[in-house]
Formats: sequence, structure tokens, C-alpha cells
Amino acid sequence: MALQITRDVCTACGDCEPVCPTHSISPFKGVYRIDPATCTECEGEFDDPQCLDACGEDDCIVPA
Repeated sequence: MALQITRDVCTACGDCEPVCPTHSISPFKGVYRIDPATCTECEGEFDDPQCLDACGEDDCIVPA
């Protein structure tokens, strides 16, 4: 399972990128994107996905 970033909601603040333990978040066409091939939703490392905790926008990061 992976998460995805909703382009229309993302403000490109970048708060999510440095907290991702799998380095799955990167800039993409003016906003950010999550690579579904490497996103683990932080399972086995944290209780909650770290990007969700860092993101200040409601419904920006959602299940893929």
C-alpha cells in the first residue's frame, strides 16, 4: 500500500520530503509526489506515516 499527494491541494511547502524514511517523496512539476514503488506508509518504522504528520493541508496526502 502507498500514499499519494493530491496535486490540487499540495502547496509545495516541502515539509513532507525530509521526514520520509524511505525517501519516496520528491518534487514533481511544481508540487510533490510519492513514489508508490517505495512508499511503505512507514510500516515497521513508525506508528503513523510521517508525511501525514508533517503536512499542514487537509486531504493532501491520501491512500493511493
